[in-house]
Amino acid sequence: MTRRYDYLVIGSGIAGMSFALKVAATGRVALVCKTTLDEANTALAQGGVASVTNLAVDNFEKHIHDTMVAGDWLSDPAAVRKVVTEAPEQIRQLLEWGVDFDRKEDGSFDLHREGGHSEFRILHHADNTGYEIQQSLIKAVKANPNIDIYEHHFAIEIITQHHLGKIVTRRTPDITCYGAYVLNEKTGAVDTFLARVTLMATGGVGAVYTTTTNPLVATGDGIAMVYRAKGTVKDMEFIQFHPTALFHPGDRPSFLITEAMRGYGAVLRNLKGEEFMQRYDPRLSLAPRDIVARAIDSEMKMHGDDHVYLDVTHKDPEETRHHFPNIYAKCLSLGIDITKDYIPVAPAAHYLCGGIVVDTNAESSIKHLYAVGECSCTGLHGGNRLASNSLIEAVVYADAAAKHASEAIKHNELRLDVPEWNDEGTRHPEEMVLITQSIREVNQIMSAYVGIVRSNLRLDRAWNRLDILYEETEKLFKQSKASREICELRNIINVGYLIMRQAKERKESRGLHYTLDYPPLPKKNE
Repeated sequence: MTRRYDYLVIGSGIAGMSFALKVAATGRVALVCKTTLDEANTALAQGGVASVTNLAVDNFEKHIHDTMVAGDWLSDPAAVRKVVTEAPEQIRQLLEWGVDFDRKEDGSFDLHREGGHSEFRILHHADNTGYEIQQSLIKAVKANPNIDIYEHHFAIEIITQHHLGKIVTRRTPDITCYGAYVLNEKTGAVDTFLARVTLMATGGVGAVYTTTTNPLVATGDGIAMVYRAKGTVKDMEFIQFHPTALFHPGDRPSFLITEAMRGYGAVLRNLKGEEFMQRYDPRLSLAPRDIVARAIDSEMKMHGDDHVYLDVTHKDPEETRHHFPNIYAKCLSLGIDITKDYIPVAPAAHYLCGGIVVDTNAESSIKHLYAVGECSCTGLHGGNRLASNSLIEAVVYADAAAKHASEAIKHNELRLDVPEWNDEGTRHPEEMVLITQSIREVNQIMSAYVGIVRSNLRLDRAWNRLDILYEETEKLFKQSKASREICELRNIINVGYLIMRQAKERKESRGLHYTLDYPPLPKKNE
């Protein structure tokens, strides 16, 4: 079946839905979601949204400086200034869509402070800010008559000249996106979605690793699709591992213990009960995430432990329960009373700082294709994301994409000569174990060799192992009818390869990329 739209949005987190809401006034929108609207990284974001709102003590220059420092001075200054200065206006937009941020008795925002921030500037809704935003946007999207929602639809490939029989390479100057081939998971049919503008908002890559805070739908689909279509992807080596995921073996994804808890006063301890952050950074538990994650990783390896502790027992119990009701309830369900007991924590793959390269309009290197949110590389994060900058980046760039696309669509014509998906001669895989075992192998390879600490030897081993899996999977894909399982496997192999290859290419320890072969250089004056 062929479907025709003005806008095709692939992904249903804060980036995809806010873009859809803004362009719906200028055309018909297809919102494609591979599971349901509420299963997105956005919904799991606990901490909040960073924005300068308390002008009595805070200002844009402070937020800009904090972002540049956290990004190890690799961030694009223009992208940083854009996000920081446009953030307050987008906060107002979120409020108009019904997002409810916590306030004090006097009506002002109840602001948190997180690692790397010099001021209290994190707007939040208790400790489940992302869920509050996601639910508010879902209501708005469902109420909009110009947005058609396609749940349980999986985008397999974006459509370019390649599908019209033309040779496309990375040097082809005018690669153009005409839409996407999308698997209807309920019928098994692959539909052709044609669009004047396509937006990639597929989120992150956490499911490439064994231990992650991301929902398991975070398989890097958009990045893999764009890379296969010869689009530009960069900075994939910068994977942020959240220092404090709840350690509970068997949980996948891992439950996140928000950084705001350390901002609130929680202290990291090893299994002997000793504080240890003073050995690694003068900012102690409030150092940026890369430093804290490596410190925890070092303590675990030094003592042979599989986790450390986060201690919030010295804080007022009632206040702790008020600020972190969901964390309190989750831990209590496992027999841990956080007002009396230490919380077992360990690092987990959390956020990708790189992705599909875009300009300030969120345009990718492929014409008519935009990318927003975690799958995009705007230049904001550089070598390491500053806490709570991701949600605001998503809405700022979704706004930029919406403004640009609303004008561009007037000149973009639908390409009507696109052939339908051809799966002639393929069959359903006889043994699903071939796919599930390969997924486990990718997870193990990435976690063991391309994790928090890397080396040339580990990266070479990852290269060799992934190469075998790539050959096996491509052969299986060509023989098989399209399924979400085989497509996700292809995507995590593609993404794993990109992370590993770009890690090999960076001959320095910088930001989140830490390698034993290139000891870190002295820090630039901060």
